[in-house]
Amino acid sequence: MAYQPPSGARDLLPLDVAQKYWIEARLEHIFQQWGYHRIITSTVESLDTLMAGGAIDQATVIELQGTGQTRLGLRPELTASIARAAVTRMDQVGYPQRLYYTANVFRRAAQASQGEQQEYYQAGVELLGSDSALSDAEILLLLNDAVRHLNLTDFQVVLGNAGLTRSLLAPFPEPLRSQVRDAIARLDRITLETLDLSEALRQRALTLLDLRGTPADVLQTVSQLDLEIEQRAIVNRLKSLVELLSGGESPLPLVLDLSLIQSFDYYTGVVFEVVANTPQGRQVVGKGGRYDHLLGVFHPQGQSYPGIGFMLSVEGLHQALLPSGYLPQDTPASDWLVVPRNDRAAAAAFAYAQTIRDAANLVRVELYLDPESSAAMIRDRAKKRRIHRIAWVSETGSPEIETVN
Repeated sequence: MAYQPPSGARDLLPLDVAQKYWIEARLEHIFQQWGYHRIITSTVESLDTLMAGGAIDQATVIELQGTGQTRLGLRPELTASIARAAVTRMDQVGYPQRLYYTANVFRRAAQASQGEQQEYYQAGVELLGSDSALSDAEILLLLNDAVRHLNLTDFQVVLGNAGLTRSLLAPFPEPLRSQVRDAIARLDRITLETLDLSEALRQRALTLLDLRGTPADVLQTVSQLDLEIEQRAIVNRLKSLVELLSGGESPLPLVLDLSLIQSFDYYTGVVFEVVANTPQGRQVVGKGGRYDHLLGVFHPQGQSYPGIGFMLSVEGLHQALLPSGYLPQDTPASDWLVVPRNDRAAAAAFAYAQTIRDAANLVRVELYLDPESSAAMIRDRAKKRRIHRIAWVSETGSPEIETVN
């Protein structure tokens, strides 16, 4: 129907907006406490930017009709857009740069998924210009702080390393490597057991699939593998990171998963997901990782800078928080209802309402728009809208204040 949102789109009504803002305001507060500054990038980007050097599947991009030869699309995520803005507009600022965002993203639904949501809301951060283990720790500790600030306590952070996982997959020949990678990403043991692999490679694939559990157990298992020097260095860095994350009053609830593979291929180091336990089951409400080559795709001279960040799904957090009772249950009520006693009192009523608004911060004042209504109807309207004070204003501007219980 012409009167409904298009397939995959939806409206946010006032209570939806109040709950969304509750989440975003708390996240922004934490991001700012950690020294991050908000960035707003264009919703529409060139397709080249959105494809991020081939790391993003073009099938997920909602394309638009551009002018001339320019191909445009709606952003399916924020990291590529922020990377472009940082190296082309902010390079003179110096590094590290700490940036955060709250924004909508768009992803084309599969053709077989009529009505599947295509617009999403995200909040996240990007730390650009540092490849140290401390920057890995900062992002993960900030993530922990942000999620706990929402009073979401029943969650886990699943941590892996894209570079290590990719190198452990290197012995598999193409195209089997892609099939093994996809099967591991789906935790699909049956496919791994039926692929045309040598027994040694099959056991390697199954070992990779099982590299998941407590950090101590997984690190012990992977340390016993026949690792190259570079792989062992990654494992040692992971050990140091886990130690950093295990201290403090609110240590991260970590699960180490060296089979974790993210959907975006630009990740080069640590990758992670935030998994919340909800009444509907386990739900991924955030993800992120390190991308040390992405910024070079957009730099005019091809110079690259390291980066790491995460995004949190506002919708996912909303669903996880709904049963908790922490989200607003009603839209904010107005504080005053100003009522002109008759048509001639309208100007005085508008003036008095403005006087109240100017006298205090965030006072909500409504003007009653039908002076012919009875006093009983007006009082009933105030009660239904949870307004506790009525100002009856005469032509002279003199108000009579009534408290409504």
